[in-house]
Amino acid sequence: MLEVGQKAPGFCLDSSDGTAVCLSDLAGRTAVLYFYPKDDTPGCTTEACAFRDVSDEFTKRGAVIYGVSPDSVASHERFRDKFQLPFPLLSDPGKAMLSAYGAWQEKSMYGRKYMGVARTTYIIGSDGTIVALFPNVKPADHTKELLGWLDEYQSNAERTI
Repeated sequence: MLEVGQKAPGFCLDSSDGTAVCLSDLAGRTAVLYFYPKDDTPGCTTEACAFRDVSDEFTKRGAVIYGVSPDSVASHERFRDKFQLPFPLLSDPGKAMLSAYGAWQEKSMYGRKYMGVARTTYIIGSDGTIVALFPNVKPADHTKELLGWLDEYQSNAERTI
Protein backbone atom coordinates (compact mmCIF):
# COMPACT_ATOMS: atom_id res chain seq x y z
CA MET A 1 0.00 0.00 0.00
CA LEU A 2 1.22 3.47 -0.80
CA GLU A 3 1.55 6.15 1.86
CA VAL A 4 0.49 9.76 2.29
CA GLY A 5 3.25 12.07 1.07
CA GLN A 6 4.46 9.77 -1.69
CA LYS A 7 4.29 10.74 -5.34
CA ALA A 8 1.28 9.05 -6.91
CA PRO A 9 2.26 6.33 -9.39
CA GLY A 10 1.81 7.39 -12.99
CA PHE A 11 -0.96 5.92 -15.08
CA CYS A 12 -2.70 6.37 -18.39
CA LEU A 13 -6.01 4.50 -18.82
CA ASP A 14 -8.95 4.56 -21.20
CA SER A 15 -12.11 6.01 -19.73
CA SER A 16 -15.86 5.72 -20.14
CA ASP A 17 -15.97 9.15 -21.78
CA GLY A 18 -13.86 8.00 -24.74
CA THR A 19 -10.59 9.61 -23.75
CA ALA A 20 -7.41 8.44 -22.08
CA VAL A 21 -6.83 9.86 -18.60
CA CYS A 22 -3.26 10.14 -17.33
CA LEU A 23 -1.94 11.25 -13.96
CA SER A 24 -0.21 14.16 -15.73
CA ASP A 25 -3.66 15.40 -16.88
CA LEU A 26 -4.60 15.94 -13.24
CA ALA A 27 -1.78 18.37 -12.46
CA GLY A 28 -3.08 21.44 -10.67
CA ARG A 29 -6.29 19.71 -9.50
CA THR A 30 -7.27 17.55 -6.56
CA ALA A 31 -8.31 14.09 -7.74
CA VAL A 32 -10.35 11.46 -5.94
CA LEU A 33 -9.44 8.00 -7.28
CA TYR A 34 -11.76 5.32 -5.99
CA PHE A 35 -11.00 1.68 -6.75
CA TYR A 36 -13.90 -0.76 -6.88
CA PRO A 37 -14.29 -4.43 -7.86
CA LYS A 38 -16.95 -4.63 -10.57
CA ASP A 39 -19.50 -2.58 -12.47
CA ASP A 40 -23.19 -3.05 -11.72
CA THR A 41 -22.79 -5.14 -8.57
CA PRO A 42 -24.57 -4.18 -5.33
CA GLY A 43 -21.71 -2.61 -3.32
CA CYS A 44 -20.10 -0.98 -6.35
CA THR A 45 -23.42 0.47 -7.49
CA THR A 46 -24.06 1.84 -3.99
CA GLU A 47 -20.64 3.49 -3.99
CA ALA A 48 -20.90 4.91 -7.51
CA CYS A 49 -24.38 6.31 -6.87
CA ALA A 50 -23.21 7.85 -3.59
CA PHE A 51 -20.47 9.67 -5.53
CA ARG A 52 -23.02 10.64 -8.20
CA ASP A 53 -25.43 12.09 -5.65
CA VAL A 54 -22.83 14.46 -4.18
CA SER A 55 -20.60 15.01 -7.22
CA ASP A 56 -21.47 18.73 -7.21
CA GLU A 57 -20.08 18.95 -3.67
CA PHE A 58 -16.76 17.55 -4.86
CA THR A 59 -16.75 20.02 -7.75
CA LYS A 60 -17.38 22.92 -5.33
CA ARG A 61 -14.30 21.78 -3.42
CA GLY A 62 -12.23 21.70 -6.62
CA ALA A 63 -11.97 17.91 -6.74
CA VAL A 64 -12.47 15.62 -9.72
CA ILE A 65 -13.71 12.04 -9.29
CA TYR A 66 -12.52 8.93 -11.15
CA GLY A 67 -13.70 5.39 -10.52
CA VAL A 68 -11.20 2.63 -11.40
CA SER A 69 -11.87 -1.08 -11.92
CA PRO A 70 -10.61 -3.91 -14.16
CA ASP A 71 -13.85 -3.83 -16.20
CA SER A 72 -13.76 -2.93 -19.90
CA VAL A 73 -14.56 0.52 -21.27
CA ALA A 74 -17.77 -0.91 -22.79
CA SER A 75 -18.84 -2.22 -19.37
CA HIS A 76 -18.02 1.18 -17.82
CA GLU A 77 -20.09 2.96 -20.48
CA ARG A 78 -23.13 0.76 -19.74
CA PHE A 79 -22.70 1.23 -15.98
CA ARG A 80 -22.25 5.00 -16.36
CA ASP A 81 -25.32 5.32 -18.58
CA LYS A 82 -27.53 3.05 -16.48
CA PHE A 83 -26.87 5.05 -13.30
CA GLN A 84 -26.23 8.47 -14.91
CA LEU A 85 -22.75 8.79 -13.42
CA PRO A 86 -21.34 12.29 -14.11
CA PHE A 87 -17.68 11.29 -13.75
CA PRO A 88 -15.37 9.05 -15.81
CA LEU A 89 -14.70 5.42 -15.00
CA LEU A 90 -11.19 4.22 -15.84
CA SER A 91 -10.60 0.75 -17.29
CA ASP A 92 -7.61 -1.21 -15.97
CA PRO A 93 -8.03 -4.73 -17.44
CA GLY A 94 -4.30 -5.47 -17.07
CA LYS A 95 -4.50 -4.38 -13.41
CA ALA A 96 -1.32 -2.29 -13.69
CA MET A 97 -2.78 0.75 -11.92
CA LEU A 98 -4.67 -1.39 -9.42
CA SER A 99 -1.38 -3.13 -8.56
CA ALA A 100 0.64 0.10 -8.42
CA TYR A 101 -1.87 1.60 -5.97
CA GLY A 102 -2.04 -1.56 -3.85
CA ALA A 103 -5.72 -2.12 -4.64
CA TRP A 104 -5.15 -5.52 -6.32
CA GLN A 105 -4.81 -7.82 -3.33
CA GLU A 106 -5.23 -11.36 -2.12
CA LYS A 107 -8.70 -11.77 -0.64
CA SER A 108 -10.46 -14.63 1.07
CA MET A 109 -14.06 -15.82 0.98
CA TYR A 110 -15.35 -18.99 2.62
CA GLY A 111 -11.75 -20.10 3.15
CA ARG A 112 -10.88 -19.74 -0.54
CA LYS A 113 -8.10 -17.31 -1.46
CA TYR A 114 -8.22 -15.31 -4.68
CA MET A 115 -6.95 -12.03 -6.14
CA GLY A 116 -9.38 -9.13 -6.29
CA VAL A 117 -9.88 -5.40 -5.92
CA ALA A 118 -9.77 -4.02 -2.39
CA ARG A 119 -12.20 -1.11 -2.17
CA THR A 120 -9.76 1.77 -1.63
CA THR A 121 -9.76 5.53 -2.27
CA TYR A 122 -6.82 7.89 -2.76
CA ILE A 123 -6.90 11.66 -2.86
CA ILE A 124 -4.13 13.04 -5.04
CA GLY A 125 -3.11 16.65 -4.43
CA SER A 126 -2.61 19.23 -7.14
CA ASP A 127 1.16 18.54 -7.06
CA GLY A 128 0.70 14.81 -7.77
CA THR A 129 1.36 13.56 -4.25
CA ILE A 130 -0.93 11.34 -2.23
CA VAL A 131 -2.61 13.53 0.39
CA ALA A 132 -5.04 10.93 1.77
CA LEU A 133 -5.65 7.19 1.67
CA PHE A 134 -8.83 5.36 2.67
CA PRO A 135 -8.52 1.55 2.72
CA ASN A 136 -11.39 -0.87 3.40
CA VAL A 137 -14.04 1.59 2.30
CA LYS A 138 -17.69 1.18 3.30
CA PRO A 139 -19.62 2.06 0.11
CA ALA A 140 -22.65 3.80 1.63
CA ASP A 141 -20.94 6.31 3.97
CA HIS A 142 -17.68 6.92 2.20
CA THR A 143 -18.53 10.13 0.33
CA LYS A 144 -19.48 11.92 3.58
CA GLU A 145 -16.11 10.93 5.03
CA LEU A 146 -14.29 12.22 1.94
CA LEU A 147 -16.15 15.53 1.84
CA GLY A 148 -15.38 16.10 5.51
CA TRP A 149 -11.74 15.29 4.90
CA LEU A 150 -11.58 17.70 1.92
CA ASP A 151 -13.13 20.48 4.03
CA GLU A 152 -10.49 19.99 6.74
CA TYR A 153 -7.68 19.73 4.17
CA GLN A 154 -8.72 22.95 2.44
CA SER A 155 -9.17 24.75 5.75
CA ASN A 156 -5.63 23.76 6.81
CA ALA A 157 -4.25 24.82 3.41
CA GLU A 158 -5.86 28.26 3.76
CA ARG A 159 -4.31 28.71 7.21
CA THR A 160 -0.81 28.07 5.84
CA ILE A 161 -1.10 30.66 3.06
